[in-house]
Amino acid sequence: MAAGTGTAGSGTDEAALGYEQARDELIEVVRRLEAGGTSLEESLALWERGEELAKVCRRRLEGARARLDASLAAERAAEEAERASGGDGDE
Repeated sequence: MAAGTGTAGSGTDEAALGYEQARDELIEVVRRLEAGGTSLEESLALWERGEELAKVCRRRLEGARARLDASLAAERAAEEAERASGGDGDE
């Protein structure tokens, strides 16, 4: 997999990246950095790309957490409303 080493235009690409795609590219960036053998400029570009990808992953995970929290809160509210109305669900 060829990891994008340039940062130009990557801001628009970030919005289109799914979690798995960003994670996989981040793994490749880390692998390339750990392998060494890159110039200082290329290493810096890889580092910057890695930071961008980590932010994408973090935002995607935070979004998933918010959706789960909202779903659980709605479920709890529905259960409480059912209890308050005296419904036991056995009818």
